[in-house]
Amino acid sequence: MEIEDSFRVELPVEETWRMLLDIERIAPCLPGAQLQEIAGEEYRGVVKVKVGPITAQYKGSAHFVERNDTTHTAVIVGTGRDTRGQGNASATVTMTLAADGTGTQVRVATDLSITGKVAQFGRGVMADVSAKLLAQFVENLERDVLSGAVVDLVAEAAAGEDEAHPDEAHPDETVPERAPVAPPTTNGSGSGESITVRTIDSPEATPVDLLEMGGSPVAKRLAPLVGVGLVVIVLWLVRRRRRRRSAR
Repeated sequence: MEIEDSFRVELPVEETWRMLLDIERIAPCLPGAQLQEIAGEEYRGVVKVKVGPITAQYKGSAHFVERNDTTHTAVIVGTGRDTRGQGNASATVTMTLAADGTGTQVRVATDLSITGKVAQFGRGVMADVSAKLLAQFVENLERDVLSGAVVDLVAEAAAGEDEAHPDEAHPDETVPERAPVAPPTTNGSGSGESITVRTIDSPEATPVDLLEMGGSPVAKRLAPLVGVGLVVIVLWLVRRRRRRRSAR
């Protein structure tokens, strides 16, 4: 199924582009997602969703297949498998940025394929859930990342002034020497190449509640299942009572 969404941030295009390509930085803003490790250009982690009492956890990976700094277009492909073996998910996400006044308009087109219990909700519900998840992501992004990005811009501007007038900025300040950086740990890939694998110490993801996100459409879809469940319980109770009577 294809889902299209968009959002706007109050940050110039170049800064927004640089920020959104920093997966490690924005991953904590994604509802239900947890980035666990980075292997070369591949990002690995889990996504958790909840449907009533049922929680599904998709473990998988994502990587960029296209990054165009001129058109500010990026394509990300991700795949995941339910850890209980009850379904798979894959998505191709195309992200396009465009200047919008002093900010940036971001368009997100997702080609989603999903199987298992979550797939029962269909395109309408999934599109509604996607829009709400994106809104929550943007809210987290503005609170946790964008505020810091604005501070960075101010700091960079101040640094530019210092470089332009080094004697006037801090005449008595000495520049400390940088400590040597240790080489990254690498693991063999089996093809003669070494891939840097880095573990990310991030908090465990809170499952996305599809009932809460989907609202009444999801409830309507689950109502027949709940009704069948109640009928089965009633029949079981009636049958049990009859057995007790016949036993007397």
